[in-house]
Amino acid sequence: MAKHGKRIRALIEGLDRIQLHGLDDALRMVKEKGNAKFDETVEVAVNLGVDPRHADQMVRGTVELPHGTGKTVRILAFAKGEKIKEAEEAGADYVGSDELVEKIQGGWLDFDRVVACPDVMGVVGKLGRILGPRGLMPNPKLGTVTFDMAGVIKSIKAGQVAFRVEKAGIVHAGIGKISFPVENLADNCRALVGQLKKQRPTVIKGTYIKRITLSSTMGPGIRVDTHSV
Repeated sequence: MAKHGKRIRALIEGLDRIQLHGLDDALRMVKEKGNAKFDETVEVAVNLGVDPRHADQMVRGTVELPHGTGKTVRILAFAKGEKIKEAEEAGADYVGSDELVEKIQGGWLDFDRVVACPDVMGVVGKLGRILGPRGLMPNPKLGTVTFDMAGVIKSIKAGQVAFRVEKAGIVHAGIGKISFPVENLADNCRALVGQLKKQRPTVIKGTYIKRITLSSTMGPGIRVDTHSV
């Protein structure tokens, strides 16, 4: 088992890792423990009572955080014709079609989100094995396969977050920066958890949201009382 460094040991000294905290109190603790030399991301991990191995228990989607993420998101848009100009004017960082496919096949992955027009998905489909495992493949269910290039790009730039449950049944997402006020982080967290609740699989009968843990990029995890969220 890896040993914690001196900085982390100092942060977790006297910290009860089991105790549950109200959302606002937990966020205050996260901010107090976030002492890195950069504006850390506040991250939430939500343990769900699902088994992602079953298709009817897969939880994935998007949510627009009311106060944004505080992060600059690099968007790659696959488009052709007049939609190229629309994507560029909406703020996409990279726009194109076949030339971008070749570049990605060559190992280039300097982007955070991918959107595509339906009429170029035949070309984008070649990248399934590259983009799929990274959660970057455009998907109609996530709204990232659409002719509304301007709408989806502006939404992502404004603070839309994509989430997908992992093999262990956990959803990880960034909900803002440690410099954000507690109130803004709390609003963002509630927006995410609220969206997760809306997407509860109908086959789940027991406890759905089992545990919520907050942390900063370089800080320890703080457990949250799920009822406070």
